[in-house]
Amino acid sequence: MSTEHENSLGRAASAYLRSARHQPIDWHEWGTEAFAKAERENKPVLLDIGAVWCHWCHVMDRESYENAATAEVINEHFIAVKVDRDERPDVDTRYQAAISTISGQGGWPLTAFLTPEGKPYFGGTYFPPDDRYGRPSFQRVLLTMADVFQNRRDEVEESAGGVMLAIEENESFSVPAGNPGAPLLDKLVALTVSQFDQKNGGFGSQPKFPNSGAIDLLIDAASRGGELAEQARHVATVTLQKMAAGGIHDQLAGGFHRYSVDERWIVPHFEKMAYDNSELLKNYVHAFQSFGEPEFARVAKDILRWMDEWLSDREQGGFYASQDADDSLDDDGDYFTWTRAEAKAVLTAEEFAVAELYFNLRDVGDMHHNPQKNVLHLGEPVEAIARKLNRALDEVNETLAAATGKLYAARLQRKTPYVDKTIYTGWNGMCLAAYFEAARVLDLPEVRSFALRSLDRVLNVAWDPVEGLAHVVAYGEGGSAARVAGVLEDYGFLANAVLDAWESTGELRYFTAAQAIADVMLVRFYDAAGGGFFDTERMEGAPQPIGALSTRRKPLQDAPTPAGNSVAVTLLLRLAALTNHSDYGERAQETLEAFAGVVEHFGLYAASYGLALRRAVESSVQICVVGDDARARELEAAAVAGFAVNKSVIRLDRSRFHELPAALAETLPNLPQVEGSFAVVCKGNTCLPPIQSVEELRNTTTRV
Repeated sequence: MSTEHENSLGRAASAYLRSARHQPIDWHEWGTEAFAKAERENKPVLLDIGAVWCHWCHVMDRESYENAATAEVINEHFIAVKVDRDERPDVDTRYQAAISTISGQGGWPLTAFLTPEGKPYFGGTYFPPDDRYGRPSFQRVLLTMADVFQNRRDEVEESAGGVMLAIEENESFSVPAGNPGAPLLDKLVALTVSQFDQKNGGFGSQPKFPNSGAIDLLIDAASRGGELAEQARHVATVTLQKMAAGGIHDQLAGGFHRYSVDERWIVPHFEKMAYDNSELLKNYVHAFQSFGEPEFARVAKDILRWMDEWLSDREQGGFYASQDADDSLDDDGDYFTWTRAEAKAVLTAEEFAVAELYFNLRDVGDMHHNPQKNVLHLGEPVEAIARKLNRALDEVNETLAAATGKLYAARLQRKTPYVDKTIYTGWNGMCLAAYFEAARVLDLPEVRSFALRSLDRVLNVAWDPVEGLAHVVAYGEGGSAARVAGVLEDYGFLANAVLDAWESTGELRYFTAAQAIADVMLVRFYDAAGGGFFDTERMEGAPQPIGALSTRRKPLQDAPTPAGNSVAVTLLLRLAALTNHSDYGERAQETLEAFAGVVEHFGLYAASYGLALRRAVESSVQICVVGDDARARELEAAAVAGFAVNKSVIRLDRSRFHELPAALAETLPNLPQVEGSFAVVCKGNTCLPPIQSVEELRNTTTRV
């Protein structure tokens, strides 16, 4: 592909869009200009939606969009629009729904054919350059769709109208049911348990995704007793153990790949996403909180290690979006995988003897394109290796640590897959929340410090009380673009993280910011008529949205990030427990009721709804630890032990008693004077007397 030609995407800020700037196609970014041109020239729109981390997007780029003959067809018959799904989730979700309605499939790359008004009349995902895989060639599809648009316009309009009607019905649905409670919650937990893979851990068969929300739902259920508690614990712990031992877990650098193509967690899709690692970090932290297994803490720290090294701006603060799966189309995971010869080249014979057993390095490996390539995953435990090699356990551990370090150092000499350094508001909210939890549970003050610095950056750049939240904090390529308005998830994820910062520091400015973001969210996204939240804001006087963007969506399904409505309910319930504003609790309840009649049909993909419902069903438990000495730190450690979604631990000192949220201001300043550090446990509207004994606090928190 010539680099002399540059289309209009050379002015884009998105890394994905900029990667197509030298393609011989007259690409446009999503916007009124492109669709106005389609109207003037009476041409259909070819819409390509992808992401910088998407392997098959790059395949289609090379096979078709970089092909001169294909480009000529596109430029002659279409107005071509390219969209980064991470930058414009509002565009992606609607056209994914539309193409699923048409073809029964979705994913990336998404290829859609639209009328000049933006209404879809045909589409699919990947199209090959010639007839194969049971799919028609892309050029044949292009010419057919151009001909249909020009010569059978009535059919096009009828098809597009039907698709628009279908997505309007499907995307804004709600099936209300009054007062959802414990029975519905038990049903969601039971549905999740029923999909457990007894042999391999996780849920269902291949391909296998982590389903982090489901894991948290089970960890929470495990601590509450009842019929399903032991099963919930078993499913959660086995799943976390199997994932940590598998190839989906990067055994050298830490962190997790996006999903596994097999049911045993061995061969992953190698891209790594901020949102997967943030939620898995929470899973392992919560499992350690509840079950005390040191291995869960080790894996959590391993995720932190990777995020610190690869996914964070250590100077300014903030978390990057993703790391690509490979460095080129010819790579196919080669950066992450090993032949035995490659491992032998960097290890001593003694180190290789341990590493081949521990990492399951075999002559016939795991990768179809090169059977010699192994995905590192755990084979034999260290104790078994020590017995087999007749060596002391400590000696084997030392040798393994040396071998792991050498393998990682050697891997760093390979060409590293691209890191998209775009900083998205919502995904940063997820990462920040995970960092605050990990810092508190694992006693890592440096992790907390980085989270606070990152949060301050996001708030300073992305939040404006008048404009609201922006979806993008900073672009990784260093460019700038028109402001992309924040979506519901941006508001929910960030505001929850800001509340976490307040709980960690006691600084009222964080509580005030969280409440301000929530108030704007209620005004711009809440459906006062039907309950629940739309995923995009509708501003008075704003221009008519293009095409499928006119459809209002109420996200309920975790796909894969927690659904916006569930995240919003969580935020409102947290605020309701800390303020005297009844609106927060009422809007949360109305949202839960709006989906209560249909949510069980989503099973484990409604886990975040289950977590929000748990918070509503159980009374809020707040443990305020007052003080700033060693005893206060001991009390805090006792307070956080045992994960419960409805429990909050708030760190305060007496100097901040004049700047408390309303509900706490009615209680804490009026406590009897207590010398030294203490904790106060409140449940609902009742607070127990101050507690100074760590043992007494442990006993008390297990009973509330």
